[in-house]
Amino acid sequence: MCLSTPSTASNIVSKVASRQVFSFLYPADFFTALHPHSRRNRHRAPLQMVSATAPQLEAWFIESLASAGQCQKHNPKILQPTTFFPSQRPDVAIKRRQVHNVIFSRPKSTRDAKPGGEDSVQEPNLTKEELMDLVDQYDGESLTDQLPLLEMPNLYQPNDGPHVTVSDRPEDEWPPPNYTWPADAETKIKLAELEAAVKQKDLCLDAEDLYQLYRTLPRPRAPYLPAKLRHTFLRHLYTVERKDETSMLRYLSVVDDMKTGGIPLTTMEWNSAISFAARYVNRSTDVEVEAALHMFREMEHVAGVKASGVTFNILFDVACKAGKFTLAGMIYKEMAARGFEFDRFHHVSLIQYHGLMGNGDGARAAYKILVESDEIVDTVVLNAMISALVGAGEATAAENIYERMKRIHMSRDSDAPLQPRNFLAKRRIARVLINMAKISRLDPTKRDQFQNKSIIAPDIQTYRILINYFTIQVGDLNKTVKLMDEMKWFNVPIHGALFLSLFKGFYLHGGIRYTHWVETRLESVWQAYIFAIDNDIGDLYISQWMVAWILKAFAKCSGKARTAAVWAEIKTKWQPNEMELEFVMDCLRPLMEGPDAAEKKHNWLLGSRV
Repeated sequence: MCLSTPSTASNIVSKVASRQVFSFLYPADFFTALHPHSRRNRHRAPLQMVSATAPQLEAWFIESLASAGQCQKHNPKILQPTTFFPSQRPDVAIKRRQVHNVIFSRPKSTRDAKPGGEDSVQEPNLTKEELMDLVDQYDGESLTDQLPLLEMPNLYQPNDGPHVTVSDRPEDEWPPPNYTWPADAETKIKLAELEAAVKQKDLCLDAEDLYQLYRTLPRPRAPYLPAKLRHTFLRHLYTVERKDETSMLRYLSVVDDMKTGGIPLTTMEWNSAISFAARYVNRSTDVEVEAALHMFREMEHVAGVKASGVTFNILFDVACKAGKFTLAGMIYKEMAARGFEFDRFHHVSLIQYHGLMGNGDGARAAYKILVESDEIVDTVVLNAMISALVGAGEATAAENIYERMKRIHMSRDSDAPLQPRNFLAKRRIARVLINMAKISRLDPTKRDQFQNKSIIAPDIQTYRILINYFTIQVGDLNKTVKLMDEMKWFNVPIHGALFLSLFKGFYLHGGIRYTHWVETRLESVWQAYIFAIDNDIGDLYISQWMVAWILKAFAKCSGKARTAAVWAEIKTKWQPNEMELEFVMDCLRPLMEGPDAAEKKHNWLLGSRV
């Protein structure tokens, strides 16, 4: 039935607070060959919400599942409509963002010039045995051979009892699924404009532009949209490259309008809402876990929409990333109890789970299950293994995977495809790989053919994992330089996260004599960063975290005077909001009030103690 249901988002969201690549790495004229792009500033502010303890979250999940067991059809409850956000919530100004990448020029034949001077090797067939060899295995008794570490789901579950349905015919629902409010002449014009915009085939159309067209409709807006237009419009809103506060609020506000009007959501639309609530920040915490569980409970027990395997994979992912491993295990077991079939997303999540647990053998076991399940191994899968092994303290094994990825790609034809940069293309490839795995299970003879067509080459995520490890954890600047030099062989664009790792590395390892993290190199990195910002190059931006680590790096390596000069220069290029400025000033104040690194160096040279 289609009923107006209350939103739990008032519990989730109470308010929104305004929360030359380096001269020693690449040639100085590297940037001049690139086309300028628009720069974007990111404004990130955490959602304010009362978080629950781990036992409370687990109890909440158990309670939700217990309720589901009592009512397998999850009949919706008749409740008064409320809204996701308070009626007096001010409009959130959402800046238009564009994604631009830097393109390295790639040699016509990668065989002619390979990083590290590797010799040409024969192209592997990438059979299951060779795929297993991509990941270092150990001789003797190993947990990898004691599979499964987590029991795989039984796909043939017993019948869970009789289900009583009053009526499931569309004509018996009220309002009918395709019912729309009558619109006046002005509203019809606005609806036509919105429909023309969403019918564009290019999903890269700015979601903010579509949202502003939608907001021109009279309140409550959503009931005026025909069903097909409504679903297409929501698809544009949840198809975003990066989930953040603005995209989350944009999507949930439309969902809120639909719920106020008693308009049902599809399973995919519910999953997108849960994903936004869980993944709008880079680092998940109790807040995001609780938000996702609230949304999951509302989906099943209020709206009457049964969760899918995708739903549980989202919940499993956010629980793992928030460190709630007991809860993650419970979610995994519930998924198994419902008989969901695992696909590549679930296998990759399981690899990441063991990596976060620091269990290298567990990650190998999960990888082995993936290979034996006839899933296609590609860069995404191997990146998950690299991340997991780094997290388990097995950096050498992780680096070995990276070297094998390079060899496999270099052994192929010179025009062998690389990972696309466009996120829509990546989504399409992921769906294709899932379908290939399904076909391989029906026709095993095609599996090797599909595997040899998969893309196995380092991408930006590969380098982010490795550079973050060698820069921050190890402090090996030479290794970082080598990795960044090899990026150009795989057309990997420079990324803001790499600069962030470098500035953080200078703060952690700089200010000490006889190291590579010296002041002159910090200046080179700084000049390269500013050059890139001024010329709108790549996926680069100025954010509060970037500024904080820049100031910390200069305070550690150069002293207070240079730190103050750098801060003055940043202020001419960055317009922070009040919250961002307060955050930076809280970081800057102790740096300027503490000991001066420049004076300490001077005193050391004079032979006096510091």
